[in-house]
Amino acid sequence: MDSKQSLEYSSRQNRQSHFDKRLILKVVKQVEEGLPRQEAIRMYDLGKSTLDAWMKNYGSDHYHDKLKRKQYTSLQKRTIVSAIEQGRMSINETQVAYKIKSQKTIRGWLQRFKAEKVELCVENQIPVGKKKKAETTVKTVALQKALQEAELKIKALNTLIDVAEEQLKISIRKKSGARQS
Repeated sequence: MDSKQSLEYSSRQNRQSHFDKRLILKVVKQVEEGLPRQEAIRMYDLGKSTLDAWMKNYGSDHYHDKLKRKQYTSLQKRTIVSAIEQGRMSINETQVAYKIKSQKTIRGWLQRFKAEKVELCVENQIPVGKKKKAETTVKTVALQKALQEAELKIKALNTLIDVAEEQLKISIRKKSGARQS
């Protein structure tokens, strides 16, 4: 701290004593106005966790709102992923258009939805042994294929419901415990 600051605020006796509340509020205000945290830590001889605690406890609502992560619905994520996969938008364009802070987030969504598609397309190979096993295997393969088709239909219907709920702004899915007439 420079001599001007030490005259304004009561100085600490040692590293375990408390900071003057006026100094805390001044530092928080400076950080909110754009002073880099590292610079504030250096200027006022603070610990990183001390400044973090001050910002959490004394920061303005506007400052806290800026730090909150935006939540995206699965419909929004699927829309973004499909726009990229279809070549309508690049990762950079979607990042700007949807105000996503990191490209890593978008790449994670791409990986997750790609894995979901692969799960639907994977065909389970069952080794064929003896004749009795071969007959059972044929039935098993047919059942597995039917199961895969059913899972695909369920995912398609869930996507359709997500789109309808988003566009119509109504809840379509039945709530658990609801009465049936």
